[in-house]
Amino acid sequence: MKVLALADAFAPLASASDALAWVVVLGFVLASALTWAGRRTVARYLASGTWALFGVFWLSVFPTFWFEMKSAIEGSLSLVAVPACLYTAYLLYDGRESLLTLSHAVGVMGLIYLPAETVPLFRRFLVETVASQTYAVMTALGYSPEFVPIDKEGPVYGYLAMFVFEDATGHTYTTHIVTACTGIGSMAIFGGLIAAVRAPLRRKAKALATAVAIIWVLNIARNVFIAVAFGRQWFQQDAFVHVATEYAGYQDPHLASFFIADRVIAQSLSVVALVGITWLVVRQLPELLDVIEEALFVLTGTEYDLAAAIGQPVRADGGPEE
Repeated sequence: MKVLALADAFAPLASASDALAWVVVLGFVLASALTWAGRRTVARYLASGTWALFGVFWLSVFPTFWFEMKSAIEGSLSLVAVPACLYTAYLLYDGRESLLTLSHAVGVMGLIYLPAETVPLFRRFLVETVASQTYAVMTALGYSPEFVPIDKEGPVYGYLAMFVFEDATGHTYTTHIVTACTGIGSMAIFGGLIAAVRAPLRRKAKALATAVAIIWVLNIARNVFIAVAFGRQWFQQDAFVHVATEYAGYQDPHLASFFIADRVIAQSLSVVALVGITWLVVRQLPELLDVIEEALFVLTGTEYDLAAAIGQPVRADGGPEE
């Protein structure tokens, strides 16, 4: 009852999340334009206000992650992002202009991600492409779920992107692809970071291609794992069922396999994968270290010299040694 009351309290804010996202992205883009125009002080104040709104945005999506999706990892990260964004806003207001680069990166991330989330034509193409490739891999591995249009209400209703497994008793287990299952969020992160730094276009293109290719392959593998693990009920051991029903809020015990596969294993490994991809991309584009150092300063309050820490050689003009 208390959980429902808390979810209801967040409802008005949650309903404004899409609008907030667009306002935040436009704010960061305008701040970037002002920076390029040489009006850095105005850009800094605008970016500061936009970061504060970004904190409100993360608060607005918390109930979706925590109550609807029952994702402790994403829900917790969204809450952590609130004070982090507010602190970034304070630092910019206080004069830390170096955070304008991070602000530019976030703006580009939004320009990549939001069309995929909000433009139906783009969303459908992306979702159905990922779904068809996921299905192809499953069938190649010897699994044969039905591949049918999504019959659940929502933005992806009617898309050919749902997998239906059936057990010996006739019980069906369905999963379907949504925008978050396409990997576009992770691609947007690296796209924004790479776009924000000054470096030769060739190296930036190579770094982006590396990140996107790895993310795409790992994301297909993730989708296959979740669909098969749930469809074949791999994680129905008593301990997992107990955790899913008693602590994660799932009423149907059959969803324990989905909870463990997606919310625990896949999401945890996604964090590890992002760290690994970041390391690979930084080897090709060490200019990213400046942006990462700024993010770490926001999180820890400590200045870092990551180039020295990882032994990355850098040329006098700011590029890596060839």
